[in-house]
This record gives sequence, structure tokens and C-alpha cells, in this order.
Amino acid sequence: MTNLEKLLSVVKRAHVFIQTHNYPDQDALGSAFGLAALLKEKGVDSTICYSGQIDKLNTQKMVELIPIPVCIGEGLPMTEEDEILLVDSQEGNINVKKFPGRIIACIDHHPRQQTEKYRFADIRSDVGSCCAIIGDYFLENGIEPEEAVATALAYGIKMDTANLTRNVSELDIEIFHYLFDKIESEKLNELEGSSLRKEDLNAYKEAISNLKIYGRLGIVRIGDDYSEAILGSISDFLQTLSELDITLVYGYRVGGLKFSIRSGTPLVDAGKAIKAALRGVGDGGGHAVMAAGFIPELQGEAEIADMSSLVEQRLIQYVHKKLIDV
Repeated sequence: MTNLEKLLSVVKRAHVFIQTHNYPDQDALGSAFGLAALLKEKGVDSTICYSGQIDKLNTQKMVELIPIPVCIGEGLPMTEEDEILLVDSQEGNINVKKFPGRIIACIDHHPRQQTEKYRFADIRSDVGSCCAIIGDYFLENGIEPEEAVATALAYGIKMDTANLTRNVSELDIEIFHYLFDKIESEKLNELEGSSLRKEDLNAYKEAISNLKIYGRLGIVRIGDDYSEAILGSISDFLQTLSELDITLVYGYRVGGLKFSIRSGTPLVDAGKAIKAALRGVGDGGGHAVMAAGFIPELQGEAEIADMSSLVEQRLIQYVHKKLIDV
């Protein structure tokens, strides 16, 4: 049996919900859209849903231009009897909203967590994008993706692997090649040209002004209410500095502190580093080269300042130990 056939064997309802992580990015939306198309091909209807908002300009444009039908999960008539398929995320993560339905399956490329709760799990931590896994379902089942689906999957692969240069696997390259002659090139080019708003430049200005450097580690807190996408973009931007191997960018958002971390050295695993820094106060995780975290429900500037200082000091100690111990 193929993975798609195994997934279909555990689906018991004629309609399912496909849930992404909160504040979904291009890889999450592309893989959800691709999975919805596969299910439709096999006679199963689906609704793509998430919590939070789509806050990056080119992700918003992706939804509008392709287009991708997606809903805020809190407004859906979901019951405990409904079945949920997770993509690009895993149950129990702090960035996955708990909806009323039952999570029965998980397709993801992040570090594997507990899988006993699922009827079906396909978690490939060595793959750079979830879109590549969904693209593999099309390939191994001989299903030709429509142009819109191919474009969404290819865009998700490109964005999550930084144009096939970061955390990329053979599968990412194979599936991108498979999709290449099926995409709508003009749409893909238009999406790649829409990444920043004018007001986003303020975040870069703050990052440049407030950057603190500790050996090969750079840390910066930017202002309040910047999107997760901007935090990640600035982390990537700071990684281009020759003096830095690890970068942490964070800011206050949705009632807590949001963190984005990048590592350009095999000596420091970004996912493990942010998890260690947030131990007991929040949650985080991700890949060896890129990860994120969140401390929720912070009240007042004093508490925010205390948590900021704690996380910074923990990360400095963690990175210092990893680099010195070699």
C-alpha cells in the first residue's frame, strides 16, 4: 500500500478537516491544498483550517492568487465526531490550536514526537518541506496534480528550503523537478516578488540598531506585534553576517513573546537550543537549522523584561557550552 492508501484506510468519514499549524506559512498551506486535492480525487471532501492569521504578504497573496480555500477553525461547525488530519505540524505543539474534532492522522517533516495517538502518521524529519512529502503522494500514486496544486507545492518547497539551499533533501529536489513542468510560472514569479511591505522595514531598522553579539551568537528583540514571518525573515537576514552562526530574533505578540532562531553551524541544533532556553516557561522546537518558540500569557513590561532576560541568558549559556565543548 502507498502512504495515501494507508491514510485513506483510516479515514471513516466522507468529510474531514485538514489543519495546519497556527499562522500558517507557504509550506503548510501548500501541503494542505495538495492533500485536499488528493482526497478529492479519492472521493473524500475536506476543509482546510487553521487558527491565528495569515500575516505574511506573499502568503496572503498565495491564498488569493492560486487560490487556496482556507478557513479560520474557530468559526467552523466542528464536533467531537469530526476527523482532523494535521499537516506540517504535530499534536501537542504550542502552535497547534486544539479544535473539537479528533486528530486521526499527521503528515509532517519536523522532529518526530509521539505518534501512538494517530491512526496514521507519516513524519519524515529528514525532508526539508512538507510539500515534498505531499508531492511524493502524487508521484507514487500516479495522480497528476493540477496546475494550481503543482504551483502551491513547488512554492512551499522553495520557501521552506530557501530556494533548495537550506535543510534540503533528495526528496525535495526530486519532487520540485517532478512539479517543475506542471506549475504556472507567471504566478510563481509574482509570488516570489511579494515578500515585504514598507512598514516591515521598521523591523529591520530596529534589528540593526538593537543587535547584541555574544561570540558567534546574535540576539535582538524588535518591537511589538510584528508577524512571525518578519521574525523569521530577520533571523535569516542576520545569518548573512560573517560574524554570526546563530541568531535569535524575538518580540511581543498575541499576549506573549515569540522567538525565531537560526543556526548555521552543526554544533548547535536550533530546535534543541530554543527548547532548552524556554524550558519551564514556554515551548519551542523545530529543525536543526531553524526553529521557533513562544512564551504565552505575559502581563506587563516587567514580566516581559524578566522573561526576555532569562531566555537570552539561557541561550547564551547553551550556545557557549556547545561551542566550547568541541
